[in-house]
Amino acid sequence: MISAINIDKFLEGGLFLELLFIAPIAGLVALLFAAYLMVSVLRESPGTQKMQDISQAIFEGAMAFLNRQYRTLVPFTAIVFVILYYFGSYQLAVSFLVGAVCSAIAGYVGMTSTTKSNARTTEAARHSLNKALSVSFRAGAVMGMAVAGLGLLGVSLLYVVFRDPVVINSFAFGASAIAFFARIGGGIFTKAADVGADLVGKVEAGIPEDDPRNPAVIADNVGDNVGDTAGMGADLFESYGATAIAAMLIGNTLFGVNGVLFPLLVGAAGIAAAIASTFLVRTGENGNPQAALNRGLWGTNILTAVICYFLAINTFGAEKGLGIFIAIVAGLAVNVLVGLITEYYTSHAHFPTRDIADSSRTGAATNIISGVATGLKSTALPMIVFAVATYVAYTYAGIYGIAMAAMGMLCTAGMVVAVDSFGPVADNAGGIAEMAELPKEIRKTTDKLDAVGNTTAAIAKGFAIGSAALTALALFTAFGEEVAKNPKLGGLLQDGHLVVNLTEPGVIIGIFLGAALPFLVCAFTMEAVGKAAFEMIGEVRRQFREIPGIMEGTGRPDYARCVDISTKAAIREMLLPGVFAVGAPLIVGFLMGAKALAGFLAGVTAAGVLLAIFMSNAGGAWDNAKKFIEAGQHGGKGTPAHAAAVIGDTVGDPFKDTSGPAMNPLIKVAGTISLIIAPLLFF
Repeated sequence: MISAINIDKFLEGGLFLELLFIAPIAGLVALLFAAYLMVSVLRESPGTQKMQDISQAIFEGAMAFLNRQYRTLVPFTAIVFVILYYFGSYQLAVSFLVGAVCSAIAGYVGMTSTTKSNARTTEAARHSLNKALSVSFRAGAVMGMAVAGLGLLGVSLLYVVFRDPVVINSFAFGASAIAFFARIGGGIFTKAADVGADLVGKVEAGIPEDDPRNPAVIADNVGDNVGDTAGMGADLFESYGATAIAAMLIGNTLFGVNGVLFPLLVGAAGIAAAIASTFLVRTGENGNPQAALNRGLWGTNILTAVICYFLAINTFGAEKGLGIFIAIVAGLAVNVLVGLITEYYTSHAHFPTRDIADSSRTGAATNIISGVATGLKSTALPMIVFAVATYVAYTYAGIYGIAMAAMGMLCTAGMVVAVDSFGPVADNAGGIAEMAELPKEIRKTTDKLDAVGNTTAAIAKGFAIGSAALTALALFTAFGEEVAKNPKLGGLLQDGHLVVNLTEPGVIIGIFLGAALPFLVCAFTMEAVGKAAFEMIGEVRRQFREIPGIMEGTGRPDYARCVDISTKAAIREMLLPGVFAVGAPLIVGFLMGAKALAGFLAGVTAAGVLLAIFMSNAGGAWDNAKKFIEAGQHGGKGTPAHAAAVIGDTVGDPFKDTSGPAMNPLIKVAGTISLIIAPLLFF
């Protein structure tokens, strides 16, 4: 472990102290803005008593799941805390705990916001499209601001207290561990409910998935929140923390105090840009909600770039500052390009998804074949984008540029999470309109928002994958730098850097083991969804069979039973993948050494990113192919093509919402653990 930076001399003039507190102040401002948005949403009318009852059921189901999930993780967190305290330092242990607690707080804040605003969005749809957009977006922005604010506040305050970027890197591990379980648990929950609602409700019973007669309908609406709000928020929260710390570690080595502070200032710039851009999200009654949300995204990117230009020039001088600014722009470009590529492969406005819909006319088999092919093809362009961004960032700013490209992308997380969390609110609003039997024109308004939410969810998944890829590169680079500082490993270094020889058996073994881990975790999570869905399908069929009057609307389904099945399955099935994710890098690192662990990180990153893109895009394309048919293409609902598309969508559900998203925290867990144990490796 290297010693802390001696910064006392910088405090004399007060400049360092002023700069140091910009980041925590910005984080606090983000949290205060989130509180303001939350209060403004809660002031909106929640609608009729029936709407409020449905919303309350969704809220209670979501909170029950979160409470049980975090209670399950308390022993794990306590064990890791004790290990870090006794075998590392109290700073490592405290940083880990802060990261874990902040991640959990972000989940609770976001879940409360989205589940308390769904009925309010439905009620707002009675008045205008713009008001419904405003309520749902403000609710999503609460989660966005909480993620960015807690991430920046946590990292910067730990640095203020400990004054050493090395000892706070376990903050990222705490966030990564919680995010991994949140992603997997939330994904299993939502897909078990979704599959039950789709296969039994839509296909067998012939009723809409949001029909109040469907026993899985409340669990399905709860799942939208635990997967796309809490899960995505935890995912990007850990990316935010891990990227900031990796950039600080590399910056400490190359530029000293300036290199440590600059990533925090970039985070503050992103928060300022996101807050300003929230006021750009508005539309008219006949306007396009997607265009309104795009203005928010573009505004955040452009404002961030402008602020970062002046920050870079003033921090590093004209020449170095320009190079670092170009690296940040490369990260922002990844943000935009990966979103556009994801939209192309998953939106039914484009050929790939329409081709899947067309293939549904000849049955489920051809639908699935076409979807798998689309997902596989969709991996090429994002990998080229990552490669070009990495090359540009390294060319203009060296290894620090790679980290700053990741930081440039992640500093916009406040707006991206806001746009993503808007989706579950809009989806729930439509479900409440259906279940409360409101006039059809209200459902038409919420459907406009829901259609946009499907696109924003796909774009956000692309952003999460892209951020995970760049974060993994930053963590890998930081791992090499930390190994270089370990005097026990001097024989492995060349010019002060870790050198990995691909002809060495240990390195090759590490690559193979790392590449195998994502496939293993995917298998576990897919099986978990299958098992949970089997239970859910059996329960929904039982209720249709045994509860009198469900189909006639005179009998009330047992919604709580379905929520309980999803909750228990998610908690039970998330543990084994978590053990493998945390244990694998430890085993490789301590048994085979630093070079094998470097190979492991390369393997898990490459395979994990490719699997994430493939599964997320294939699942998104299957989903929108089904929606394309439901909109009236190829005969519409009730046709063999629609039945085939529903089956394809059911296969795609765990692809895009469970196994694919699980890859993001997986590769970051490996990176953060490797950073922590780097000083302990001895051969």
